[in-house]
Amino acid sequence: MQGTIPPVACPFDRPEWFALLADSGMPPIFALAEDGGEQAALPLTRANGRLEALRNWYSFTWRPLGTGGPDRERLLIALARDLRQRAHRVTLWPVPDEDGSATRLERAFRGGGWRVVREQCDHNHVLEVKGRSFAEYWSARPGRMRTTLKRKGKRVDVTIRERFDADDWAAYEAIYAESWKPDEETPGLLRRFAQQEGDAGRIRLAVAKHQGVPVAAQFWTVEGGTAYIHKLAHREAHKALSAGTTLTAALFEHVIDRDRVEWVDFGTGNDPYKADWMEIVRPRFRIDCLDPRQPRAWPLLAKRLVRRLAPGARQG
Repeated sequence: MQGTIPPVACPFDRPEWFALLADSGMPPIFALAEDGGEQAALPLTRANGRLEALRNWYSFTWRPLGTGGPDRERLLIALARDLRQRAHRVTLWPVPDEDGSATRLERAFRGGGWRVVREQCDHNHVLEVKGRSFAEYWSARPGRMRTTLKRKGKRVDVTIRERFDADDWAAYEAIYAESWKPDEETPGLLRRFAQQEGDAGRIRLAVAKHQGVPVAAQFWTVEGGTAYIHKLAHREAHKALSAGTTLTAALFEHVIDRDRVEWVDFGTGNDPYKADWMEIVRPRFRIDCLDPRQPRAWPLLAKRLVRRLAPGARQG
């Protein structure tokens, strides 16, 4: 296998993102194939006794990279076949399928001799703007949201920056620490990612203040016609202000009316509040592949058989 990493399509396809993951302690393994100018790549890491997708909990998606030519699936099959020499199990997630990635991977690994299980593992809430202005989009939101913004929107002051700002990031971290959110696994990685996005002009870093005190903060990025909502948090002690709603609405207005995005992506998770802001839910899949030639895979294959015979049984 040879070649370079093919072109990217989103923040989590970018070589800089994989470098951040590597620096955080995830050893990268890039399976690369090239033929006649066409390329395919699988960004992987070795963990939990198997090969896994090179991603972490900040990643919205993971998918194969490639040039998208007619030989793409043939190259993926070649990669899948080669990986049987390197692991008894390959697990890939969260894989989208609106671009055909999950279907191509499932076919490729089956064609490469693996036993494959494909299951939905997560949800992705998105908005297709369809040329609407923010006012047109906002008029279709639930009445309670519009009432909340009308009643409470002026109780906080909002700033939105398109460059990384150390003071605003410190405010975000302080707010996050006092929010309902779980502790971050690698907050240093997220800060470095935000700095990179800021240097590139892709960041949308917003803070809401009440009487000069930061009470809510959000971290978005914009590229390729899509706004990505990475992080949002508000101080629980100031929950009654509904500063999160005000800040989210301000960012939607910014990316729709100023950045002219075509999509807004709320990442993974099926939190009920996301449905208030978004209009489409897309599945994310786990592709779990076992090599039947290798004895290490046999117990897991047996568990899969039990699961098929007894639907209530859990897969190992």
